[in-house]
Amino acid sequence: MSFPDPHAPAPPLAAHMAGPEDIISTLPAEPVQNPNPGRQHFRPPAPGEQTAPKFIQIEQGGGPPSETSDEARARGKPVTAWTRIRHNMREPFSEFMGTMTMISFGDGVVAQVVLSRGSHGDYQSINWGWGIAVMLAVYVSGGVSGGHLNPAVTLANCVFRKFPWRKFPIYLIAQVCGCFMGAAIVYGNYRSAIDTYEGAVGLRTVGLENSTAGLFCTYPQPFLTRTGQFFSEFTASAILMMILFAIGDQDNNPAGDKGPLVLFFIIFGLGCAFGFETGYAMNLARDFGPRLFSYAAGYGSGVWTAGNSYWWIPCVAPFCGCLFGGLVYDLLLFTGDSPVNRPNFGLWRSSKRSTKATVGTMDPGSDLSPVHTYELGHLDGLHENKKDDIKEVWREHA
Repeated sequence: MSFPDPHAPAPPLAAHMAGPEDIISTLPAEPVQNPNPGRQHFRPPAPGEQTAPKFIQIEQGGGPPSETSDEARARGKPVTAWTRIRHNMREPFSEFMGTMTMISFGDGVVAQVVLSRGSHGDYQSINWGWGIAVMLAVYVSGGVSGGHLNPAVTLANCVFRKFPWRKFPIYLIAQVCGCFMGAAIVYGNYRSAIDTYEGAVGLRTVGLENSTAGLFCTYPQPFLTRTGQFFSEFTASAILMMILFAIGDQDNNPAGDKGPLVLFFIIFGLGCAFGFETGYAMNLARDFGPRLFSYAAGYGSGVWTAGNSYWWIPCVAPFCGCLFGGLVYDLLLFTGDSPVNRPNFGLWRSSKRSTKATVGTMDPGSDLSPVHTYELGHLDGLHENKKDDIKEVWREHA
């Protein structure tokens, strides 16, 4: 019997027994780029490095199948398909949840007051209920999506506060769907009371003495002209937007974490001052979503023709009012970044600024360096960091 020579070279399989230093020495000097970085991320990020999105950040490890997605992510396991969907749609879901909460409380308090024939509340109860509805809705959605709850507010933020335009359509759809669902919740809860109030099971009417269509959306007083209808919604929406911009202005008197409470008083006050004529909708989603539901629930075409075809007023007037209110506030009070504070209202580039970039500040009381203007074509003599600063400012102002 022969024995292997202990001094003979190790067979190839012995490479698996090599120590960590030996293995590391065989790795390439430059890290191999992940061909699909959107799906896996196995290495820990370097300090200051942008990591993968939270829902796909995976590190080495494992865990039991029953653990939650947060625990799985912490232990390095891939998260579920639903958590990926939730990550991509979290802001629209937030607006949906917020508007659903708002309508559940708002239409709910109207239904309780009307269907009880005033024994369980009055008009002031409705104002209180709507103020609380908006406050709770902002608590539900404000930390995720900003708690817009209103397409007109979203549009004003796109125009005056650089809110991404690409988010406007999905916010609008989510807000309308949330209001539709909120109306469905109120209808399901009060269906028997609606039958009793209307006078027959399944009877649904608009514009009569015992009609209940007004539980879900707004209808104008019969004496109002179409101009009066529009002006009422326009005025209330403009005031709403001016106050919203004011409580969010860091150079004025910001509400901070008391914003939802301030909104409660805003809605309550608007209801007390401007609610009689049209019901102070001030919101396409708040009116159109529940109106669409009432049509689907059997109230018929009267929901579109009542009040001299009033339905389009709360869809259009809030947009005009919020844009006007935002414009007035920015023209008279706001000193931050807004189209009214940019050359040519930010609509086109000024020929003067198209060749120069400004670094510094124009405020003489500021601690920052004074304004320095450089021709963009003469940057070669500057330090590299200064070049980057100037180019960054140029990107912002060009």
